[in-house]
Amino acid sequence: MEFFFLCGLTLFILFVTLSIFSLFSYARRTTSSQAKFPPGKTGLPYIGESLEFLSTGRKGHPEKFIYDRMAKFSSKVFRTSILGETTAVLCGAAGNKFLFSNENKLVTAWWPKSVDKIFPSSNQTSSKEESIKMRKLLPNFLKPEALQRYVGMMDTIAQRHFEYGWEGKQEVTVFPLAKNYTFWVACKVFLSIEDPKRVDELAGPFNALASGIISIPIDLPGTAFNKGIKASNLIRKELIGIIKQRKVDLAEKKASPTQDILSHMLLTSDENGQFMNELDIADKILGLLIGGHDTASAAITFIVKYLAELPDIYEKVLAEQMEVAKSKAPGELLNWEDIQKMRYSWNVACEVMRLAPPLQGAFREAMNDFIFAGFTIPKGWKLYWSTHATHRNPECFPEPEKFDPSRFEGNGPAPYTFVPFGGGPRMCPGKEYARLEILVFMYNIVKRYNWEKLLPHEKIIVDPMPIPAKGLPVRLLPPKIIA
Repeated sequence: MEFFFLCGLTLFILFVTLSIFSLFSYARRTTSSQAKFPPGKTGLPYIGESLEFLSTGRKGHPEKFIYDRMAKFSSKVFRTSILGETTAVLCGAAGNKFLFSNENKLVTAWWPKSVDKIFPSSNQTSSKEESIKMRKLLPNFLKPEALQRYVGMMDTIAQRHFEYGWEGKQEVTVFPLAKNYTFWVACKVFLSIEDPKRVDELAGPFNALASGIISIPIDLPGTAFNKGIKASNLIRKELIGIIKQRKVDLAEKKASPTQDILSHMLLTSDENGQFMNELDIADKILGLLIGGHDTASAAITFIVKYLAELPDIYEKVLAEQMEVAKSKAPGELLNWEDIQKMRYSWNVACEVMRLAPPLQGAFREAMNDFIFAGFTIPKGWKLYWSTHATHRNPECFPEPEKFDPSRFEGNGPAPYTFVPFGGGPRMCPGKEYARLEILVFMYNIVKRYNWEKLLPHEKIIVDPMPIPAKGLPVRLLPPKIIA
């Protein structure tokens, strides 16, 4: 009797379990069938639409990928597949606001697999977790009060940069020179390296590394991804040598504990009293050197481009900068107060970054299912926001193709429309740092030169940041005389 009872009980439990499973499966099918996903297409298996996403930029029209799909599917959100991931692209100011204001609530940071491969963590943590740690380390160095002491140093490097790379030449190519300047500044701020030959040695592999970060993660010889990994390993090896020497210098009191970010990292422990190892520090410095010079060098290059094309804008920038120069004693370096006087120059820089944003956009990941603009975004989907969805959108900027620095006077553009540095909790922590090095460069170049483009119709490509295809060659001329 007991045997039959146990058999019956087992069958009853099995029946209930199967019933619950069937109901659960039906509910899932019903929910899935009722879910309204964003319109769009995902393209080829694994590759998705990555090739078109990357190639439109390399052809000089990065906004085409976004605008074509906004017009075909939805101006608010569409579905695609980028870098091996199903992705919802949230468009316009509303999309930016949603993503920026729901950070760590509905969405979280996400980087393509290529980033974790190029920036591996020795602690087996993700690039997202490492970024959170990095953001805790940076504020003391990148807040305006701390940056004030960098202005004179940036001015010194700018002067040496023009003596080293521009003086005595009739023609120069701007983009590699701009990269040299911003990398030189980054090496000084982060590593206290200022010897131009040493800076050049370190700068060599950085181009390959930057191109590999946003690429299809296929690790085969000759691919951008493979070149990026090799460049990352080479630079990391160099950085570990610098870190070892700094440890010795700190122990022998030859280096200051507060002289740069490297010393700070070596001497700062976490909440558990643990210090970062050499490889972790090398990875973080590597990320800072990329972030600290690549985007700013692109912005500087396009500032030079637009000032060549718009002589009336150049003259207004020159007039403002000469007013600053007249207030300086011979040999006196720029200071924080001088930077605050460069309002028009910064408006010009902002308008340049609107038309040629150094940061094209960024990824997030859905932490849970949510609804946006009437469409369901499932947990785990990747999300992407694009500067192009607002920067050249006539709803956000009337006459979007017109160069107009006055857009940034007063309160400036509407919230969430001008996003060259991102927004919300993940806004670029180096925004103020970039403002300083850009304005210091503008001050030094317009005092020395006027210039004209040698290739009037030079193509612009994006790989992964916008750059003139030939690097923007220019002919140097004497500066205009301001009465």
